[in-house]
Amino acid sequence: MRTKLYAALALVLLLTGCAQEFNQVYKSSDAAYKYEYAKEAYVQGKYVRAVTILETVVTSMKGTDHAQESLYLLAMSLYKDRDYENAAAAFKRYYQSYPRGIYGEDANFYIGESLFQSTPEPRLDQSPTMQAIASFQEFLDLYPDSPRRPVAQQRLFQLQDKLVQKELLSAQLYYNLGQYFGNCTQGGNNYEACIITAQNAIKDYPYTTLREKFAILIMKSKYELAQQSIEEKKLERFQDAEDECYGFLNEFPESKEAATAQRYIERCKEVVKD
Repeated sequence: MRTKLYAALALVLLLTGCAQEFNQVYKSSDAAYKYEYAKEAYVQGKYVRAVTILETVVTSMKGTDHAQESLYLLAMSLYKDRDYENAAAAFKRYYQSYPRGIYGEDANFYIGESLFQSTPEPRLDQSPTMQAIASFQEFLDLYPDSPRRPVAQQRLFQLQDKLVQKELLSAQLYYNLGQYFGNCTQGGNNYEACIITAQNAIKDYPYTTLREKFAILIMKSKYELAQQSIEEKKLERFQDAEDECYGFLNEFPESKEAATAQRYIERCKEVVKD
């Protein structure tokens, strides 16, 4: 889509009187001349012009002294223009072509950075987030002493937080569905699904800052599950809910849901006594 946009913008520039110089450069068969113009456009922040020209000369630059620089400059122009999907592809192209090139480390970093910038909000499919995580992890493995290491590590934390938020939204949805069974085609239960989702998230991301929110959902779901249980399972589930409440208070004594936990405990004790 962005490639078509660049082509359209190039056409506009060609047809605009104030872009006579660009018109001249674009039509020129002198690759060196076009390349110098593209570099100047990049420095001036005219990234669309830089991309448009560079795409016409990168192939012809192969085998020359400007081969690496031209491809890297194309990738950076795309990145600066916030065309992150194509930027990631261009940085990958550079790194695959010149893994030991002068811009190899930077290109590898910007593959992850481009993917990072294009990751979707937590409610959407997080496949791009997983790709960004894999890319930054590869960068850290290949360049453990890189000065970009702290940034790459911070990006990993941010990306993992996005995955955790996705799990939290899923767990919260199960809890909100509560006793609605229309989505439980396999005989499951929304509260049980909430508990499993939240427990797995805590297991996979033990140091997440959202740990308390997962714990609240687990505690509330266990209590609600006990409330709706058949007689044969009621005692066991209220005991489990009571234990969960005590565990929650022990880990989060200052929580805003501490009073809720105490209330649940009293109710659980009443059932267990009976």
